[in-house]
Amino acid sequence: MAAIVSNPVSIVNATGLHARPAANVVNVAKQYQSDIKLVFKSIEANAKSVVSVMGLDVSLGDKIQIKADGPDAQAAITALTQVISSGCGEK
Repeated sequence: MAAIVSNPVSIVNATGLHARPAANVVNVAKQYQSDIKLVFKSIEANAKSVVSVMGLDVSLGDKIQIKADGPDAQAAITALTQVISSGCGEK
C-alpha cells in the first residue's frame, strides 16, 4: 500500500508546534494504526512522538504535510489536518 500525503496544512499557532500543541497532535496520531509522519522542508517526523514533532521546529505560517501509510491512513490524515488547522486544541 502506498503512503497517502495530505495537501499542505498551515500552522496557525502563534508559537508553532511547541510542547502542548505537539502533544495534542501526538495524542490524535496515536489513535490510528497507520505509520504517520509530519513533513516540513523534506524532514520527516514521527507524528506519534512529541520530541520528533517538536524537532521539526515549525512556526506560525509554516506549511507542513501529513504522510500516512496503513489501513486507516486517510482517516488519520483527515483528523490530523483538522487538529492542526484548528490550532491543535489551543486558542
